[in-house]
Order: sequence, then C-alpha cells, then structure tokens
Amino acid sequence: MADLVWFLLRRLFSTILVLLVLSLAVFLIFYAIPADPARLACGKPCTPDLLERARHFMQLDQSVIQQYGAFLKGVVAGRTFGDGAAAVHCNAPCFGYSFPLARPVTTLILDRLPVTASIAIGAALIWLVVGVSLGVGAALRRGRFFDRFAVGLALIGVASPSFLVGLLAILVFGFWLDMVPVNGYVPFTESPVDWAWHLVTPWCVLAALSAASYIRLTRSQMLEEMNLDHITTARAKGAGERRVVVVHGLRGVLVPIVTIFGLDLGGLLGGAILTEKVFSMQGLGELLISGVGQLDIAVVVGVTLFSAFLVILANLVVDLLHGVLDPRVTRG
Repeated sequence: MADLVWFLLRRLFSTILVLLVLSLAVFLIFYAIPADPARLACGKPCTPDLLERARHFMQLDQSVIQQYGAFLKGVVAGRTFGDGAAAVHCNAPCFGYSFPLARPVTTLILDRLPVTASIAIGAALIWLVVGVSLGVGAALRRGRFFDRFAVGLALIGVASPSFLVGLLAILVFGFWLDMVPVNGYVPFTESPVDWAWHLVTPWCVLAALSAASYIRLTRSQMLEEMNLDHITTARAKGAGERRVVVVHGLRGVLVPIVTIFGLDLGGLLGGAILTEKVFSMQGLGELLISGVGQLDIAVVVGVTLFSAFLVILANLVVDLLHGVLDPRVTRG
C-alpha cells in the first residue's frame, strides 16, 4: 500500500511539472506571433486610446512572466479582469477568459467536452473490441484466409486518411443511401436514441481506422505470446485450448494493448479535430481551431492543458492496470 501511495505521489508531482512546462511553452509560442489579440477586441474605429484600454482590461500590457503568473494564480484562486462595474470575474479553476466569446475558458471546455467524450469513448470501445478480436483470430489462424483478410483490412485502415473516409461515409451512407444523419449532435439527455444515431457514423469511421493498428499489434503480440514457455507448460498440464488462449495468452497481450489504448483514448478526448470538422460537431477540437484562428490565447492554452492532462491521466491509469493484468510487469 505504501508503494502505491508513493507511486501516486511521484506521478502527481511529474504531472504538475509537465503541465507547468507545457503551459509556459504555449504562452511563449503564442506571444512570439506578431499579432495583437487586443486589436482584434478593440473594434472599429480602434484609436490608440481604445487600444491601450483594451490591452489593460485584458491584462496584455503586462510582461509575459506577469501574465503567466496571473494565469497560474487564476487556476488556483480565480481571476478578475478589469475593475469597477465592467470587471469580469473568472472563478477557480480559471484557465483564462475568452474575450471573443465572452465566456470563461473552463465553461467553454465543459460545454464542449460531452461532444468530444461521446465521440471518443464510443469509437474507442468499438475499435478495441474489433481490433483485438480480429487480431487474436488472425494469430490463431495464421496463414489461412481469415488471417490474410484481417491483415488486409489492417493495411487498408492504416493507409486511409481519416478525413477522406469520413467524407466518403457521409456521401454514401448520408446522401446516397440516406441511412444516417450527416452532421450535428444531439445531447444524450434530450434523446439517447438520437444521440447514438447521430454518432454512429463518426464512431464507425474512427473505429475502422484505429482498429487497424490494434489488429496488427494484437496479431504480432499473440503470435509471440503463444510460443512462450508458460503456454507450453499450460498445454502440457492439460489445459484446454480456449483456456490457454484467454487466460494465459490474451492476458499477456493486453499489456501493450492497454498502454496504446489509454494513450489513444486520452489524446482523442482532448479533441477529435478532423472528425469534429468533417461531421460538423462542436467539440474541443473545433474550439481549439477557432481559438487559434481568433488568436484567443486563453482558449488555446486552456484546451491544450486540458488535453495534456487527459493524456497524462490516461497514462497513469495504464500504469496502475499493468500490475493487475500481468504480475511480471513492475513499476519503476
């Protein structure tokens, strides 16, 4: 128990350190761009006096280090922009305030997260089940038709651009066959059926492309695992082939699969940019793109940090699962 607590504390410290370094890097990169967000918010006509007042209100008249310090303070204790009756307060955890959208970045992220999470989690479950099943089946039928079929599907999936597959799916199943909606998102609380029906196409597109790498990885790992000594020993003791495959073989294969799956899911939760654009869904990916286009530094920093946090969190969960899936794996 003490080892687990110490491990969690070390990972928490490394998580905070990575987020601090990443946030500082994003700040420096965007302040190196020869553009002025205050001028975009100033309006027309933008006199020098109005521009200076906009910079002061947005706290852009401070140095980069001062602004970064104010950002970190806002995450912990909240932040106030301006003063008097026109002041704008952002409650903690405050990842900044989007002046073009006139809303706190934290609120924008929480509003868009259900869309991205719906896409990512649904597609991830499909590609995990399909990819692992086909990979195991291909390994157990090496050299046969099923093996060649699964490997062929994997090669097609790896070589296919996601945006092209998405557009073709919309064209064929949305317009020609008129089977599924072509865009939009319906919240789960409004109608679970419509929610799933609007997501079935992006789920299938993402799952088809991502499952390709899981087929190849599972097949190669399963072939290697089935030739190890503990598999031979289990068979010699009279264990059935089904038990050998599921209990002994698949358990060892799941260690690298879970590692890749956790990172893929964490990255996708941070914003399925191409999928959201192709299917016109307002998720975190679309929020990030609009933030870059409007030079909305608060949105870019907030979404970037949130995405990084999800990836790091997924990596932490994967490390904890390793010891459960395979006692041979130890944490360093």
